[in-house]
Amino acid sequence: MVLITGAAGDIGRSLAGTLKADFRVVGLDLKSADAGFPIIAFDLSSAASVEKALGEIKERFGRDIAAVVHLAAFFDATGEDNPLYRIVNVDGTRHLLQALQGFNLDRFIYSGTMLVHRSCLPGQRIDEDHPLDPPYVYPASKLEAENVIRECHGKIPYTILRLAGLYDRHTMVPTLAHQIARIHQRELESHFYSGSLLTGQAMLHREDMMAAFRLAIAARKEMPAEVAMLIGETDAIGYGALQDMLGELIHGPEHWQTLRVPKPLAVMGSWAQAKAEPVIPDAIDQGERPFIRPYMVRMADAHYALDTGRARDLLGWEARHRLQDELPAIVAALKADPKRWYVDNGIKPPPWLEEAARRVDDPEGLRVDTERRVRAQHSENRWAHFVNIALGFWLLTQPVLIQVPEPMLRVTEMVLGALLLVFATLALSWRNGFARWICAGIGALVMAAPFLFSTTNAAAYLSDTLVGALVFGLAVCLKPEPGTAMLARMTGPDVPPGWSFNPSSWVQRMPIIALAFVGLFVSRYLAAYQMGHVDSVWDPFFAGAIADPKNGTEEIITSSVSQAWPVPDAALGGYTYILEILTGIVGSRARWRTMPWLVLLFGLMIVPLGIVSISFIIIQPIVIGTWSTLALIGAAAMLVQIPYSIDELLATSLFLRRRVAAGKSLLRVFLFGDTDEADGTSGRSETSGEPAGDEFDRPAGTILRDMASGGVNLPWNLALAAAVGALLMCSRLTVGAEGGIANADHLIGSLVLTVIAVAAAEPTRVLRFLLMPLGAGLCVVPLVYGISGLHLAVDLAAGLALIALSVRRGRVTERYGSWNRFVV
Repeated sequence: MVLITGAAGDIGRSLAGTLKADFRVVGLDLKSADAGFPIIAFDLSSAASVEKALGEIKERFGRDIAAVVHLAAFFDATGEDNPLYRIVNVDGTRHLLQALQGFNLDRFIYSGTMLVHRSCLPGQRIDEDHPLDPPYVYPASKLEAENVIRECHGKIPYTILRLAGLYDRHTMVPTLAHQIARIHQRELESHFYSGSLLTGQAMLHREDMMAAFRLAIAARKEMPAEVAMLIGETDAIGYGALQDMLGELIHGPEHWQTLRVPKPLAVMGSWAQAKAEPVIPDAIDQGERPFIRPYMVRMADAHYALDTGRARDLLGWEARHRLQDELPAIVAALKADPKRWYVDNGIKPPPWLEEAARRVDDPEGLRVDTERRVRAQHSENRWAHFVNIALGFWLLTQPVLIQVPEPMLRVTEMVLGALLLVFATLALSWRNGFARWICAGIGALVMAAPFLFSTTNAAAYLSDTLVGALVFGLAVCLKPEPGTAMLARMTGPDVPPGWSFNPSSWVQRMPIIALAFVGLFVSRYLAAYQMGHVDSVWDPFFAGAIADPKNGTEEIITSSVSQAWPVPDAALGGYTYILEILTGIVGSRARWRTMPWLVLLFGLMIVPLGIVSISFIIIQPIVIGTWSTLALIGAAAMLVQIPYSIDELLATSLFLRRRVAAGKSLLRVFLFGDTDEADGTSGRSETSGEPAGDEFDRPAGTILRDMASGGVNLPWNLALAAAVGALLMCSRLTVGAEGGIANADHLIGSLVLTVIAVAAAEPTRVLRFLLMPLGAGLCVVPLVYGISGLHLAVDLAAGLALIALSVRRGRVTERYGSWNRFVV
């Protein structure tokens, strides 16, 4: 009889299958079962439980045992101390040996680990006489268990097999499995290592492990009474060589670049990831806790190559497999059924893989096809990154060429230029998508630098604005779409389910971009005056104070309200408009689901900027006492932008809600996008970002009509309400209003126009009912101020008109899926 502890586990079952042709196999595990051989329940942490289980074995099968193979042990990948290491691994071994003393046992065979030894240097090998110095808590507990065996074995001979890392075609030790998974998914982390790339750890194929146990049992009476031996492949592939092999097998003939990271930095990074677990347990880390822990980083320089001469001499055992020869079969198993491979190795499949397995027959083919397409698109647009390299040189030399006077601005431009050289060069490789976003961030900083440092050099302001915008645009506005999850990129509809149009199409974005250019030109012009680059600004209608030679625009943009900002407010507005233009260009036609964070950022830039612009218009006559023609133009452009941005914001918000309801991580979908359920009615391509046809390959009139509509229209009743609002804003001119009542009319008129701008979007048409309280307020205001005559009649008529005009919804031309019930 052979008794196996931990028999219900994967290794225990394999060993039982290997031995049952020659021995009666009996198992011990936490729960009883019949796995083709009897498994009796026992708990190593309880001496009484162990005694009871072995008493049952003695009663049922007798007291003669050829061998006990002790596999059961506690392991925790965190590397942190745990009471179970002592309770199970150390005390449990003692309980087992004490209970076995009443049996006729030929050999106690302990499943140990080579990690009880101190590591060696590349080129050296470890034998059984090598110093014992376990590097972390798990092997330390195994060494303590070995000491218990020496103390408590009594008359029982024992063999300790110090095993290397186990693997076969489908499963392997966690360190190797996670290394393969990181390369398979092209994780950024897979390109960094904190130790020498020459170090590695010996491995042991499952078949060779089973052979070692079988031979140890067969030689149980010939071996010395007390012996330990190393079992594993003699060679250990260096980490760098293993990375290259895996990279080529998984992704084709390419050099897998692996960079060495300073150990302290790697330890800090793994510590930070571990601390972030309670905050983002199901977010960026693909739904599971970070695998790499600080103790693994500290072991990165550990090298374990083995001298297995003792096993050869005593057992006639040698490893028949080599990891480097088995890697093609391992990768083939991964590619044949990726989801099963991840599950079998205890790794949560990446979100794209789980969804792809449900949607397509060949998830691995989808990954390969996606990678091929991304490479081709990146190759076609690589010129843009070369241009950014040239712009980096421009920024390095600009301070001298145009004589930038501000020291901090000079240094900033040169530093940003140097950084752009580095990251634009990295962006030449399609694998370094992160570098594109860093380049975009550099471009955003370049655009901000001249007004943050209030440069008096107009050329520096112009150059930084243009160069920064170019850097940003060239970095992320071209294909392939950066930062998008593979499944989002390759599957899913262009049109949201239940919608009748695509809110991210170019004809939907073009009106917003065009209006942003209007705002940009106005803001840039006003900023030039605020920063002293021009001596005056144009205003054909409004004058300033009688004692002030400035016109209305000049007086407003130099007022205390404008100067309350730490930077020129017009320059800040221009900066926001540029970002709005650039983020309006970024992304495919399906960006409502492929880049949700960008859509929300795009919308948030429009809405707050619109509120600021409207607020500024409201306070102009009230606080400053005059108007600005250019500011009115900018505010009008901003108001018109708002309804055109609402449909895309709504589509993205509904998409996020659907994916969360489907069990997806909100943060992951928000950052990287996802696929969506196809509607089947849109007539669009199912490939993300690929339209069924070129939307500009149509008559110009059709394109302009689509740009002007697309879920935005102004029913006649709201158009009349807008005219009422404009009349109220001009009550100083139309009915001679003065003082508080003039300010009240102006405020209500501005709010009326704002409400109508938002209600012009069909999804938010219901907000037209806000005209009712505004109309009611307009009816009350004249009574508060005690006015009479024409002005009273006008305000009362306007208030009643607003209430009446808000009732009719007007025509709705599009469908909005689940949101249709709110379009009232």
